[in-house]
Amino acid sequence: MRRRHRVPIQLILLSVGAILILILFLSLFRSSPEDVAKELVHTFYKYEQNADFGSSWELFHPLMQERFEKADYIQQRNHVFVGHFGTETFKYTVEDVEKLKTWQMSKESTIFHDVYKVPITQTYKSTYGTFTIHQDIFVVKEAGDWTILWSYH
Repeated sequence: MRRRHRVPIQLILLSVGAILILILFLSLFRSSPEDVAKELVHTFYKYEQNADFGSSWELFHPLMQERFEKADYIQQRNHVFVGHFGTETFKYTVEDVEKLKTWQMSKESTIFHDVYKVPITQTYKSTYGTFTIHQDIFVVKEAGDWTILWSYH
């Protein structure tokens, strides 16, 4: 007579529980593309708040970097926001991310796939009063790096 080896039910339950905990743990630390896009936009605007325009420029997609030479971008951002508006910094909010299947920066530019649209609102308290800018920011993955684009339609 052969003996059947039975696996204790406690061992099965313990194994299933360990697998479920591992899956939960991994899902908590894996960021979605939407989360990555939103965090990149936060990083960009934190640099802008601190007038670190060189670091924010580095987050631009190469097409944006072609549009603005780095030194010009730094000078113009500082000139407009600090010089003309008379403000040192601003507050901003980032809205919910929307995934777009395709998008173009302008009519002539490349068509991008899997683009994340991130609406932002900047509020300035300036010499001329309080004013608000609403802008959609677009985030794409380019050559392994997440980058920022603006719309020019």
